[in-house]
Amino acid sequence: MEYHLMPGADAETTLAAFLTRAEADPTVLGVVLSGSRAHDGMPTVHSDFDVHVVTGDEGPSAFDALDGYRSDHLDLVVLKLAEFRTRGLPGDPQSWSRYAYVHARVLADRLGGGIADILDRKRTLTAAEAAEQAAGYLDAYTNQIYRSLKSHRDGRGALAHFDAAESVPFALEVLFALHGRVRPYNKFLEWELSRRPLGRGWAAERLLPRLRRILADGDPAVQRGLFADVERAARAGGHGGVLDSWGIDLEFLRP
Repeated sequence: MEYHLMPGADAETTLAAFLTRAEADPTVLGVVLSGSRAHDGMPTVHSDFDVHVVTGDEGPSAFDALDGYRSDHLDLVVLKLAEFRTRGLPGDPQSWSRYAYVHARVLADRLGGGIADILDRKRTLTAAEAAEQAAGYLDAYTNQIYRSLKSHRDGRGALAHFDAAESVPFALEVLFALHGRVRPYNKFLEWELSRRPLGRGWAAERLLPRLRRILADGDPAVQRGLFADVERAARAGGHGGVLDSWGIDLEFLRP
């Protein structure tokens, strides 16, 4: 099914025509806008509309076949309501996709606010989710930087760089989990830090250059400086036990 409905139609016209068709179909329960178009200031002339269509659990929908459809203007995901309820949440094979819903906008909601309620569940971490993720990723981050610094010590600088680079995603997961937030896709990292700061010490203009330096060459001093800041934040967030389980090795990681 093609949604370039008229020759030369622009992205906005294409979306409007698609939305009209979706709203006229009783099997469509909701339509959600995600991606760059849901982030103020992020769209470019190349941005399409990332649209998630929610259909009823009972019976087929004409829209089911459009899952994965892509054109210059539309990128479609079609889900049954039951799938939409759990998509991106812990236990879902696509839990990595949760950030797609953090700033998503409801374009249609045949459930009288039910689609919006499901979205709201995905936007932030529950206290239990935040605690579990912060602890798990903190241990992984500590392990990765420990491996990196040991390799530096032993004269394996190039290999140490690999471990340093792998520590960066874990560090970001920890920082966002400590604030009860879903880690953004890298594309939106600066956008998030600038518009919704994590707090003192984690401003974009300070954090991002440090991460870029670690990714660039794995500098041990930069790694240790970042670890010290993460350690302070983690202890303040109640995760001192995870760090203390590393015993005297912690001294090796500190500046």
